Amino acid sequence: MKGRLSIASMISLLIASIITVLTLFVPWWGMKFYAPQYPEGLDIIVYPTTLAGNIDIVNGLNHYIGMAEFTNESFPELAWMKYIVIGLAVLILIVALLRRKAFLYGLIGVFIVGGIVGLWDMYRWLKAFGTNLDPRAPIELEPFIPPIIGKNIIANFTTISYFTYGGYMLLLVFILVVYPLWKDRRKP
Repeated sequence: MKGRLSIASMISLLIASIITVLTLFVPWWGMKFYAPQYPEGLDIIVYPTTLAGNIDIVNGLNHYIGMAEFTNESFPELAWMKYIVIGLAVLILIVALLRRKAFLYGLIGVFIVGGIVGLWDMYRWLKAFGTNLDPRAPIELEPFIPPIIGKNIIANFTTISYFTYGGYMLLLVFILVVYPLWKDRRKP
């Protein structure tokens, strides 16, 4: 039937839905801090629902440059991100079961907009933390914006920001969601 997705496309979407739910249990992003006094590095690990790693040590060090503390409460998105992830998984599941190409286009649009909003939100928080430094801090630094991905040097700390398992799993989900466009394309 015209406009229907194939069984292979439906399976691709079902797998994407399952992987989306699994991302709730793995970290999505991280930042590693290296300095002479911390050669093994300190970590901030961001799961979709919580922060992990050496948060207390990093907060203690950030106090010296006047940076706000990293806490779960600092990022209200962490409180409701699981609902967004589950909602996305359900939406993918519905599109898989309905097998309508028109719904797939909408799903891809939601995924792209969600990705853009997510990256913008990360950038917004990194900018806020790096540029809103307390001027009364013991160590005065120029405001800075840590990168979402990549290396940055702040005083004697080298930081490396990176996506981790959950970020790569979401990329795989996107590929699995877009795959039906290729699989069920019209052939001349």
